[in-house]
Amino acid sequence: MPSFVYSKLQIGDSNSFEKTITVADVLLFSAVSGDCNPMHVSDEFARKSQFGQRIAHGALVSGLISTALTNAFPTSIYISQSVKFLAPVFLGDTIKAVVTCKEKLGKGKVLMQTDCFNQNGLKVIEGEAVTRLAREPEPGADGKCCGEV
Repeated sequence: MPSFVYSKLQIGDSNSFEKTITVADVLLFSAVSGDCNPMHVSDEFARKSQFGQRIAHGALVSGLISTALTNAFPTSIYISQSVKFLAPVFLGDTIKAVVTCKEKLGKGKVLMQTDCFNQNGLKVIEGEAVTRLAREPEPGADGKCCGEV
């Protein structure tokens, strides 16, 4: 996994993070966010919908972008994010979030292209983010999360 600082970042540098969306992910996200839309939590309701099955929350899936950013830029500060939801994400889909440097804006800020693809290569989310990166590596900033070793 790359780890970049602003001074070494080049246009086109990218990072990705991949995760399979599980029933547990959707239920935990529903509990934490309070979003209990039956499209996400009810098999019976979702079967009668245009999708024919449950779908993951858009905010849950777009949250993977943050992981791709943080893994590459461990001390980054997320300033803004825009997203377009292009296709549904179903339980069991494996999503790859890809962040790519589009432009260095100065003072440590970077415009990033942020896209998510399912296991078939279909783009399910597209967007842009602005993040502020460390200008130089910070001691102890290794990008590990939640007790990873």
